[in-house]
Amino acid sequence: MTQLKPILSHLDPIIPSSPGKLKPDKFSAYSFHRLRFHPRLALWSILSVIFILLFFCFSPPDGASAARRRSLQTTSYTSRVRLDGNWEVKARKSARPRSKSGFSVLVTGAAGFVGTHVSIALKRRGDGVVGLDNFNNYYDTGLKNARKALLGRAGVYVIEADINDAVLLRNLFETVHFTHVMHLAAQAGVRYAMQNPNSYIHSNVNGFVSLLEACKNATLQPSIVWASSSSVYGLNSKVPFSEKDRTDQPASLYAATKKAGEEIAHTYNHIYGLSITGLRFFTVYGPWGRPDMAYFFFTKDILKGKEIKIFEGADHATVARDFTYVDDVVNGCLAALDTAKKSTGNGGKKKGAAQFRIYNLGNTSPVPVTKLVDILEKLLKVKAKKKMLPMPRNGDVLYTHANISLAREELGYRPTTDLETGLKKFVKWYLRYYGSKKKSAW
Repeated sequence: MTQLKPILSHLDPIIPSSPGKLKPDKFSAYSFHRLRFHPRLALWSILSVIFILLFFCFSPPDGASAARRRSLQTTSYTSRVRLDGNWEVKARKSARPRSKSGFSVLVTGAAGFVGTHVSIALKRRGDGVVGLDNFNNYYDTGLKNARKALLGRAGVYVIEADINDAVLLRNLFETVHFTHVMHLAAQAGVRYAMQNPNSYIHSNVNGFVSLLEACKNATLQPSIVWASSSSVYGLNSKVPFSEKDRTDQPASLYAATKKAGEEIAHTYNHIYGLSITGLRFFTVYGPWGRPDMAYFFFTKDILKGKEIKIFEGADHATVARDFTYVDDVVNGCLAALDTAKKSTGNGGKKKGAAQFRIYNLGNTSPVPVTKLVDILEKLLKVKAKKKMLPMPRNGDVLYTHANISLAREELGYRPTTDLETGLKKFVKWYLRYYGSKKKSAW
């Protein structure tokens, strides 16, 4: 909280500047005489003092103070809860699976990119799904609302609230007995952390703890699958990245919060018996994607004839990513849910050892970013205006490559979509979505 300097009053010249007895003199006697026999002057003096104090209290802040207040407003979060009068009925209905063997799943970040795809896939196969999303303005909220409408047509009820709202989470877990939680809510993006670091702590650390608290306090603890990130490998130079590799050298705040999440998850697993599976996503792309991703804004800028910036490493080293199509990631998420064992705790008390797992979900075929642009040029039939630039020191890494042998062996995870095929599907969606006034394409 900004500290305000005390306002010093110099309005009364009779008060001495140092302690001691006030010696009466002609001036003080005269002043007392004036105050005593001129009540109108005394009244105006009091009113003047009141006016000045009010001026200091309510006058607009100076530029620096205003800037500080704006900064506080952008980094402080309050939960926006938009609940219908009969939200409990809607939540129970949405969470009800079609068969007794089906799951009842809470999907956080449901209006996000991966969250939308996972929620619809679960609903289509017969599971019950309730979504939770705070619809923040990190990127276009119109896109998030369009995803919400899509979820609504699929029969998924989405609650608009923040996962840091402990009261809401408690009420939600009391209303619906979830068998599983798919935790995908997070502040995404590596570069944005340099502008708003507090948003990453709020969502990726505090929010995750709030959710874990609700899960461990539930009478019937759910099994949890949550999205970590390939970013946890940070400055690790060994490729392909394996789950056994070190992850203690994050290159960005985003990576650090995801690594912190993995350690926090382990703690709740160890102490409270929560069954937890972490999934390290590798550059997920596809229809309904995130506008802050390179393939997305490259497409937009190429179509508009704008110059696109392509980064390269020292000595023109190639920047490459293990691009993973969203349908493949969804299959990995569902496989993690299907193989998750039950939590062993009850009402916050551990009954026995619980399952704890970490998997890479990538395509295991890194592609240079320059190749990504070549494919987009081909699909869009537009030549890109390229500008090569050295990679800035913003937390991005030069290369990502997933070793998926563990996920293949234990989850049956087998990605099947190559980059050109996946981008073709994305471009088709992009042209339909942004070319339609109703924006109802799928």
